[in-house]
Amino acid sequence: MSDAFDVVVIGGGPGGYVAAIRAAQLGQTVALVEKENLGGTCLNRGCIPTKALVKAAGLWRDINHCSEFGFSVSEPRVDFGQVMARKNSVVQTLRSGTEMLMKSNKISVIRGRAELSRIGEVAVRIADGTASVIGAQNVILANGSAPARIPIPGADLPGVITSDEALELDSIPKRMVIIGGGVIGIEFASIFAAFGTEITVVEVLPVILPMVDDEISRRLTPLMKKAGINILTKTRVERIAKADGGLTVTVEGASAKNELNADLVLLATGRVPVTDGIDIPGLGLQMNGRVVAVDQRMRSNISGVYAIGDLVGGAMLAHVASAEGIVAAENCAGIDSVIDYRVVPSCIFCEPEVASVGLTEKEAKDKGFNVKVSKFPFSANGKALTLGEPNGTVKLIGDADTGQVLGGHIMGPHATDLIAEVGLAIKARLTAAAIAHTIHAHPTLAETVAEAAHGLVSKPLHLA
Repeated sequence: MSDAFDVVVIGGGPGGYVAAIRAAQLGQTVALVEKENLGGTCLNRGCIPTKALVKAAGLWRDINHCSEFGFSVSEPRVDFGQVMARKNSVVQTLRSGTEMLMKSNKISVIRGRAELSRIGEVAVRIADGTASVIGAQNVILANGSAPARIPIPGADLPGVITSDEALELDSIPKRMVIIGGGVIGIEFASIFAAFGTEITVVEVLPVILPMVDDEISRRLTPLMKKAGINILTKTRVERIAKADGGLTVTVEGASAKNELNADLVLLATGRVPVTDGIDIPGLGLQMNGRVVAVDQRMRSNISGVYAIGDLVGGAMLAHVASAEGIVAAENCAGIDSVIDYRVVPSCIFCEPEVASVGLTEKEAKDKGFNVKVSKFPFSANGKALTLGEPNGTVKLIGDADTGQVLGGHIMGPHATDLIAEVGLAIKARLTAAAIAHTIHAHPTLAETVAEAAHGLVSKPLHLA
């Protein structure tokens, strides 16, 4: 055994590296084992690169509508190679920043594939197959996840890709079928539709984005169709086959079968936890299906072994993994810390943006609250109109008995930023009156949240 550490973190994603930093801040000796690049899926193949493409797609959308603002641009074109180069540059900058954080916190970063088969020891296997063993008083499993591949005939054909490959394309596809109308599918649909790709989204459920408030999903669908995105709900994919010049996707809807032609087929059917290197039966590690079973302190059933992030299921979001990492690290240091899933914001970077936090209207009613709902449209907000982005609404869910805010659901410009105010209100158990009576700057998009809060107290001010 070469070294011994208070905490060994397996996986350098947003859960793992944040756990390592927090443990180091608390005076623990920390090693972080990562077989690839620091930052995990979020930084390298998820959140950050997709948002770089979202920005580029938004600029291209603005260029094509700039005449509305009095500008004339003749024959604009997309240099997709430069778009991808900028995306890579952003990723590299943040990756370097993460490396610097490890050094400044005196965290030992060990490159290789981690293997856990004995309590108190982590084996690290490098590319040539050799392995070293490090001691670990505590282990935090942060292995992350990988794109799910559903068992569709033809899913292994060339041209059938996951989000990983979509982020490495060297040209804009002419036609793309996206299987899955969840967060990943809808974000990529918005990105490539803006660049001119003919998009069809196939979703087996009755609505896209089934995890958000029903009303928000229903309002988003026609806006996406207006943007040229074909959305097929209640539709199942039967097979994918080769065709002249591309692929054919056979789907079956409520009434008939149909064949969709595509250059690329994107599998956007979720992600599955990665447990490679963990000797689950040998350790006696308790599982809940494919995820590690943990308590509110992120402890597994094995003393000294914690698990966080996508490995424990639930909301597979980077910010959730980071919060879980902090909780695990604090418990490793002897601090009694528990996770609070009551306030988990969900952000979808489509066009327009969608963000949610807290209870949906249906969830609040199912829990027995005396529900009051208030909505305020962006079309009545001055800042939204100056931006040329009037589509969308703020929907707040309140408890009519106590006045507390129970949930918030926003579709519109900068929804992913605006949702933070609602999340803070729910976390602090604030009433709608507390938001409504807080002076919000004018003209700002945040006024839409204040107006919706006024609607829970009495009536919005700027709505006839």
